[in-house]
Amino acid sequence: MRSFARRRRRSTQVSLGAAAVALAAILLPLTARAAPAPAPAPASTAAPGSVAAGVPERPSPGPDPDPALPAHTLTRADAPLDNPLKGFARFYTPGADQHTGYPHSLTWAYFGLSEVMNDASNCGTYDWATVDSALDEIASYGNQAAIRFYMEYPGGTGSHPANAIPSCYDGHVDYRHNERWDTTGPDYDNRYLLDALKDFIAAAGARYDGDPRLGYLHMGLIGLWGEWHTWPYDTDTADQLPNYMPTDAHGAEIIEAFDTAFTHTRVEVRAPDNAGGAADGLPAVGYHDDSFCYREGDPLAGVTLPQSMGGASYAQLQKALDHGVENRWTTASMGGEVRPEIQPTAFDAWPGGSGAVDDMRACIELEHTTWKINEGSAAYSADDADVAAAVRMMGYDLTVDHAYFHDTAQGGTTVGVRITNEGVAPFYYPWTVSLGLKDSAGKVVTTWDTPWDLRKVVPTRIRAFPDWGVGPDPTHLDYGYPEYFETAVDLSAVPAGDYRLVMKANNPLEDVDTDAKKLRFANAAQDSDGWLGLGDMSVGSGRAAGAEE
Repeated sequence: MRSFARRRRRSTQVSLGAAAVALAAILLPLTARAAPAPAPAPASTAAPGSVAAGVPERPSPGPDPDPALPAHTLTRADAPLDNPLKGFARFYTPGADQHTGYPHSLTWAYFGLSEVMNDASNCGTYDWATVDSALDEIASYGNQAAIRFYMEYPGGTGSHPANAIPSCYDGHVDYRHNERWDTTGPDYDNRYLLDALKDFIAAAGARYDGDPRLGYLHMGLIGLWGEWHTWPYDTDTADQLPNYMPTDAHGAEIIEAFDTAFTHTRVEVRAPDNAGGAADGLPAVGYHDDSFCYREGDPLAGVTLPQSMGGASYAQLQKALDHGVENRWTTASMGGEVRPEIQPTAFDAWPGGSGAVDDMRACIELEHTTWKINEGSAAYSADDADVAAAVRMMGYDLTVDHAYFHDTAQGGTTVGVRITNEGVAPFYYPWTVSLGLKDSAGKVVTTWDTPWDLRKVVPTRIRAFPDWGVGPDPTHLDYGYPEYFETAVDLSAVPAGDYRLVMKANNPLEDVDTDAKKLRFANAAQDSDGWLGLGDMSVGSGRAAGAEE
């Protein structure tokens, strides 16, 4: 169990709120993988007792482009820094302008459980006004929210209470005092509390699962800041202090409740060993490393990278290896927070690290990081090339390298694209991809929805853990392939003329606020309105040369 002796005291203000809008779609399992041929294996560097899963199976190649369709090469360019659902998240403060600081598309918000469960006589009624108003304001900046509920918050947030235990627990649940943080916490093993928490989680899922305003949900509720620790009153009882954490069995009830209630919105729990590894068999549950890429102790040891790379026995990725879930990124998101002590200097020594900052590139590549809370990013320059390189590496980085279509067509035709992912993780949501035609004035005159699923476009290369024994560090392995998609489009209602064929991944948040951040591809022909130019197409009034039957 990690000692939280150096755990920082949070003081950033937070608050929240809005109206729920459902996003209908469920995370599909990625296609079956066939293992890549490993390099000659050196002696294993796995920690004793590790049950590392090892090299993930490689996806089978998808279909080849239709040879009957002319290929149009697209030029790669850097993707924008504020692509949705990835990169840095800033803290939410009511009325604070989220357009300031380093470009970002995520906003992090806390909520006290007592703000929602505010009926002292009934634990089964919920007031979502605080949550909804925050979600609405966050959406007004074009951002999606990442959120957590808590009951204990040392000192409070300024806009949310320090003691957020619902009053309806009074007389039913015993309370304990954490002298180190001067907080009051409930008995997390109390059956009345556990049942009430599971009812709350079910109600939250019924209201917010799939809400396009919500990008990620951290399984909070337990411990200080909802971070699933009660240090120093934890499982390490050698200090003669009692353990305030729930039993593994009771913690597992909470994790399983979140997994059941949220099947569309991505959910994360603090660490692979929470509740004895209760999420080991729950592929939709990601992990939330809230001390990302920090080194502590004497001598310094990393709390993200594994022991094989100088990490501590309690490091996030060592826990992942110990539980055999180091490849969880293939089905679930990896979030967390850049450790606050290092936020001002986290990228000064990019791509490696220095002092308390561990090897930042290795942290991102091996964790397959999609997003991190980083309030310190407010002071970063948008021109900092090192920070930009890290942000673009995080999560997905999608490029259309070729489009396939006839330059002239009428009636009906087929359009194909080939997409590669140069990031470290898939895109985790089933956003609708549309094709369209723009006229000479740049106006979209017609659109077609496609069945294309961006979640299938997985990273082309992954970094190997030293523990896998497939080569010296760093060793990168081929993983995904460029993914080819095609669909038929109906041109019968399109007036004859010259057009620009375009493509767009539709952010459901645009249905809530038109300023929603657009998913933009890493291509030179990408427009700021979200439409990517694929090439010129002439639509004829009669059968044109090269047109399909």
